[in-house]
Amino acid sequence: MAVSDTLVRWRYRLVPDHLLGEILTKRWVDNAIPVLILVIVVAVFGSLIPDFFGAASIANLMRQWGEFALIVLALMIVMVAGGIDLSVGSTFALGNIVALALLSVGEWPVWAVVAATLACGAAVGLVNGLLVGYLRLRAFLTTLVTLIIVRAVVDMLLLKYSVAIAGSFVDSDLWYWFGEGGILGVPFSVVVIAVLAIATHLVLSRTRAGWHVLAVGGSRRSAHNVGIPVRRVICMTYVASGTLAALAGVLLASRLGGAGADTGVGLEIAALTAAVLGGNSLGGGRGSAAKAIIGSITVMIMVNGLVRLGVVRGGSSLMLGLVLLAAVAIDVRWLKNRLKFLNKVYVSPTYAELPAAPSTEGASPYALNDRLRSVEAIGLDRIDGPEDVILDGDDNIYVGNRTGDIVRFLAPDYARQEVFAHVGGRPLGMAFAKDGALLVCIGGMGLYRVGMDRSIEKLTDETNRSWFSIIDDSRLRLADDLDIAPDGRVFFSEATIRYEMHEWPVDCLESRGNGRIICFDPNTGTTRTVLKNLVFPNGICVMHDGQSFLFAETWTCRVSRYWFEGPKKGTVEPVIADLPGYPDNINRASDGTYWLALVGMRTPAFDLALKMPGFRKRMARRIAPDEWMYPNINTGCVLRFDEAGRIIETLWDLGGESHPMITSMREHKGHLYIGGILNNRVGRLTLEGVDTSWTGQASYWGGQSSDGAKP
Repeated sequence: MAVSDTLVRWRYRLVPDHLLGEILTKRWVDNAIPVLILVIVVAVFGSLIPDFFGAASIANLMRQWGEFALIVLALMIVMVAGGIDLSVGSTFALGNIVALALLSVGEWPVWAVVAATLACGAAVGLVNGLLVGYLRLRAFLTTLVTLIIVRAVVDMLLLKYSVAIAGSFVDSDLWYWFGEGGILGVPFSVVVIAVLAIATHLVLSRTRAGWHVLAVGGSRRSAHNVGIPVRRVICMTYVASGTLAALAGVLLASRLGGAGADTGVGLEIAALTAAVLGGNSLGGGRGSAAKAIIGSITVMIMVNGLVRLGVVRGGSSLMLGLVLLAAVAIDVRWLKNRLKFLNKVYVSPTYAELPAAPSTEGASPYALNDRLRSVEAIGLDRIDGPEDVILDGDDNIYVGNRTGDIVRFLAPDYARQEVFAHVGGRPLGMAFAKDGALLVCIGGMGLYRVGMDRSIEKLTDETNRSWFSIIDDSRLRLADDLDIAPDGRVFFSEATIRYEMHEWPVDCLESRGNGRIICFDPNTGTTRTVLKNLVFPNGICVMHDGQSFLFAETWTCRVSRYWFEGPKKGTVEPVIADLPGYPDNINRASDGTYWLALVGMRTPAFDLALKMPGFRKRMARRIAPDEWMYPNINTGCVLRFDEAGRIIETLWDLGGESHPMITSMREHKGHLYIGGILNNRVGRLTLEGVDTSWTGQASYWGGQSSDGAKP
């Protein structure tokens, strides 16, 4: 290996370029800029104002922050659904005066005061919700009018009850504890906002109601088209907003015990600044309780810091306005350019060097021939993309198609076909279990079981998450092929954890170890990863010994063996390290050997490009995906090899005239049945000199074994 190649290889081995793209896919990345701003604000005011973060100062600041954070949380909920609520400041003032009036003048019990005040806030939110959600009025203008009306109501209540409130004395320890007490030294208002923030996070991220809110904020038309009650969802966000704003007013009333004409004035601007500064999108569909908390802390520190510095009120408003303008600009630019930047950095090719491709001429075991020229076409133009093919004990053929069906061709002539099961996703690898059920890997969905009664059951769609993985690799993205061990354990490959079903060619452009092999144990119902960092693992075949399995790594053009039982348990051994093409599915042969499909042949140009990750990265960034250099997947062949990796025979169809593309093959009663993910047929080839009674099911679960003896 040249020195330059060695340096390139080590550079890409030591520098994990792919991590930047994976970090940018995480939703918490949106919090990076708000957190940075918060750190800067803390550092600036902490250095300018002596003892700004002293114990007494923080205690006072926390009580104010708890009330303000409730307002920001209320506004965030509306913003996530694509709306805006400018009436939160007035609703806050209304909650304050109503609570004081009911408690001091009406002499209501504390629990009733809190309930009635929250009801008043919910009523204001309901009015907003009906007008915006059901009557489809403009949210900005509607809540602006509500702000004015509610503020007028507050002023009238102040004129009538302010004197009585000021002259009364509330004899309730519970009431004063709301404003001045705490739990384990934490102010009560902070405890309230902490509990409500956690609850809001769980609702938005873990419940159907929260998903509806996010969907409505992302696209109201799309949400309506999928059956989400958009108007009701919008209405309920305003009700929640009004309730939280009124709750903040109750806490203020308990803390200060008085009301004034300036209560809540301009609060909606500060709350809006905090919500946007925290990373909540004005366009809807993107936001969280954590963002509201971060933004509220930042704005609270800024406002109090400016007051401590002696900045006049107009200066504070000017500063908040400038900050809001900057936050809106960042929000708009980030939304506009994030995906563009992500598309440029996510695809992260690495250095990959393949062994020299073996010859396909002369006496080579891979020598070209026309042995597949006589393949018979079954279901021609009646099937679309049969990636894998398998037969049952009655000789019926099962294949998957592109539209999410498992299609069964009925023996003996296969002229009739039926949809055996509709599984919804793209069926890939298949295997029959001991009880006769058909186990299927479904791209993007996981591992499923289809009973002979056509019942469909999900076996697993996740595995154990890696400790140091940035992306969530617990979810199965591309379950590919599978096989079943004698004890019932299912071993299946997941080709890539970074790309979805429709993006699988991009994984080749990276040629990184993004794949893994997973084991599902039906006896315990557990799923775990047994091998990882594989380069597009594909075909899986449990060997005749029942203690190991073969697996193919497509982009490295090799086949390996993994021992899951026996003295070599846990070890991997190379079997074929230098295939002339890209291996796909592997299956047993009747004589104890194994069949292997090559989905396409290597080319010198792409082999060279694999050693040039910089070239592939520039290609991914600068030109359209349909013009990228990809591996050849149009010309394939079928190989038969033994457990030592010796090639026994090769079957070609030069020019792809009879069977243009091959991803799988199954031997069954003297015939070889061939599938291809881009084909419109199932191929059948008559084999010479093989056991015409041999079937795959008998090899696994009963009947004659590969050597003709009873198992």
